[in-house]
Amino acid sequence: MCANFKPITTEQVKSLGLPHIDFDYQDDIYPCATLAPLLFQTKLGDWQWREVVFGLVPKWAQDLKIARHTYNARYETIYSKPSFKDAANKFQFGVIAVDQFYETKMVDGKAQRWAVKRKDGKPTFIAALYQIAKIKDDIIRSCALLTMTANEHPIMSQFHSYKDEKRSVIVIPEQLLGQWLAHRRVNLQDFVKDFPVNEFQIFHAPRPENEKETLKSLSPQQTLF
Repeated sequence: MCANFKPITTEQVKSLGLPHIDFDYQDDIYPCATLAPLLFQTKLGDWQWREVVFGLVPKWAQDLKIARHTYNARYETIYSKPSFKDAANKFQFGVIAVDQFYETKMVDGKAQRWAVKRKDGKPTFIAALYQIAKIKDDIIRSCALLTMTANEHPIMSQFHSYKDEKRSVIVIPEQLLGQWLAHRRVNLQDFVKDFPVNEFQIFHAPRPENEKETLKSLSPQQTLF
């Protein structure tokens, strides 16, 4: 499960010829606390970025607290689970482009933050489901990262505590990005594939002390909705 990531950089956006991101965003994204850039395809067929809450906020939500529990979504159940089915049935799919994402690895019985990053310096496109809701008078745009089983993946099976199920974000290859953003079908199987191990690297990435204080105030608890 991915609860923290570093978004795509300005340099990476330019190098791939992607649309300009015309709003500021932080270097480290956490559920509910920080806004992230999401890339999606409009009804006119062009690609645009939107500023979204990390953690999907359903239309029936009364506040943003639910985003602390809905930042990851099992792709297998998004068409039936209350938090995700409205967005999924409307094919509201996009990507969160990241420079690197972070996972928890148990080392000598202690949890460490490790980074997963492409070796070539390009961003990683993570499949996302987005929603637009209204809470009181505020329009809330939000998203969840789609996940798949990772019990056999050489990299992702190393992460999370020993008793948790192994899950991985779904990585959309750059050459399939257009197909993903434009797709309008219930079966996502064409996109649910392990990302190639030889294209990625992992390394220990301890949190700076100021980020640790941020996490203490958030205390997000992952729930598999």
